[in-house]
Amino acid sequence: MKSKNEIKDEIIEKLKEVYDPELPVNIWDLGLIYEININDNHVGIVMTLTAPNCPAAGILPFDVENKIKEIDYINDVSLQITWTPKWNKDMMSEEAKLELGFL
Repeated sequence: MKSKNEIKDEIIEKLKEVYDPELPVNIWDLGLIYEININDNHVGIVMTLTAPNCPAAGILPFDVENKIKEIDYINDVSLQITWTPKWNKDMMSEEAKLELGFL
């Protein structure tokens, strides 16, 4: 049985495979994931988008859910989109800032 930290690490690796279609950076490094909650084989994700009118709003949550469900022992994923706190470029990793020219 894997620990919650090991499961979280696997989830993060899967989230790093999901890219905002308008940016060459994954959603984890963009800072769009606020929480990862693990309860047995259920994962709850609290995330945001770069803006409320983001064109990717219809596909990113679907992509996140599908990527996490690729992990064999995860049976259920629930997503919550939040606008609090409002996303800003300071939430990005150093790698993302460098990739997008903010450093």
